[in-house]
Amino acid sequence: MGIIQILFFLLSALAIFSAIMVLVSRNPVHSVLWLIVVFFAISGHYILLNAQFLAIVNLIVYAGAIMVLFLFVIMLMNLNAETEPQKHMWMKLAGAISGGCFLLVLVSLVRQASDLSDKNALMKDGNVGLIKNLGKALFSDYVVPFEISSVLFLSAMVGAIVIGKKD
Repeated sequence: MGIIQILFFLLSALAIFSAIMVLVSRNPVHSVLWLIVVFFAISGHYILLNAQFLAIVNLIVYAGAIMVLFLFVIMLMNLNAETEPQKHMWMKLAGAISGGCFLLVLVSLVRQASDLSDKNALMKDGNVGLIKNLGKALFSDYVVPFEISSVLFLSAMVGAIVIGKKD
C-alpha cells in the first residue's frame, strides 16, 4: 500500500467522521467548526487528485468565507434549545426514510464507480488539475466569457454598494 492510498484513507476517515460530527453536534458553532474540518479533508483529496487550484479555492471560498458567514449568522441568531420548535415524530421518520434512500443511492454509485476504477481517461498526461493549464484555457479559449463575467461581478459589487449605502 502506497503513501497516497494511506493518505486517501486517512483523509476519507477524517471527512466521514467530521461529517457525522456536524450532524450529531448539539452546539451549532461546533457543527460549523466540524464542517471546516470536512472542507480541509476534501481539499486534501483534491491535492491527491492533482487539482491544486480546486484545493486552494475550496479552502479560500468555503472554509474561509462561507464558514465565517455561517458563524456570524449563528451568533447573530442566538439559537437556544428552548426557543427551537419541537419536531413531530412523523418529521423525524420522514428524515430517516429520506436519509436511508440517499444512503442507498450512494451505495449504488460506489458499486458503479468500482467498474470505472480501471479507466484512466483523464489522467493520460498527469497535468489535468494544474493551474497552468487552467490559466492557458481561460486566457486563450475563454477570454471573452471570462472578461464578461468579471464585468458582471464588478457591476454586482457596485450595485450592492449603492443599495447598501445610507442616505
